[in-house]
Amino acid sequence: MRRFTWFNATSIALGFAFLYIPILLLVIYSFNESRLVTVWGGWSTRWYASMLQNEQLLTAAWVTLRVAFVSSTLAVILGTLAAIVLVRAGRFPGRTLFSGLIFAPLVMPEVITGLSLLLLFVAVGFARGFWTVVIAHATFSMCFAAVVVQARLYDFDKSVEEAAMDLGATPVGTFMQVTLPIIAPSVISAWLLAFTLSLDDLVIASFATGPGATTLPMRIYSQVRLGVTPEINAISTVMIGLVTIGVLIASYATKRSSVRRERDLRAAEAGGR
Repeated sequence: MRRFTWFNATSIALGFAFLYIPILLLVIYSFNESRLVTVWGGWSTRWYASMLQNEQLLTAAWVTLRVAFVSSTLAVILGTLAAIVLVRAGRFPGRTLFSGLIFAPLVMPEVITGLSLLLLFVAVGFARGFWTVVIAHATFSMCFAAVVVQARLYDFDKSVEEAAMDLGATPVGTFMQVTLPIIAPSVISAWLLAFTLSLDDLVIASFATGPGATTLPMRIYSQVRLGVTPEINAISTVMIGLVTIGVLIASYATKRSSVRRERDLRAAEAGGR
């Protein structure tokens, strides 16, 4: 058994420091009294109050949350269906092409994805706005959802589904009442991943957006080009807090679901004996 050496501890510490020290500095400077973001002027919450009075930032944040919620829901639905086909359908004509089309956005540059979607919307005459951003984000994040759900389906015990169907359940009823509750933790994880990807996307949204559909990353980027203001630090801190709370809640719910499922399985095995 390998021991936890000082080299491992140093590597982990440096890795976490590289990732989280910039975020920590952003959070600290969001409470800066000074208007200059690089000069510390004491603790203050004035920029949070100023942020709440900035209508453009609030509007962009509301658009971002709506886009993320709708697009992540669509991505999870389509990604789950795609994962079921890839795992359960076996070999069928065009399976390789279907798999390649599903997972292509994983390796495709975002600029290419955004440009291709822009050309599609222009070609079909679809007015760019809220729904074009939703479609673009769902297309981009669907492959990530499919990967997460597919990994869970590979380890799924099919005997549970077979037992349900032997008792008279229909295929749809079996999926809704047996399969879906069991894979629910992976579905929730896929939804959170898609939601986070939509929240911080800038490139694809820049191609697909239209009037009245400016997302928060786009608004922040447009302001950063003119100079970083403490309001940007404040709204970024709020987003970090919301994402952190969401991840913690989802992790807790997933853990409780896994523990409850294992307890039910042990109870079922004990009853069968």
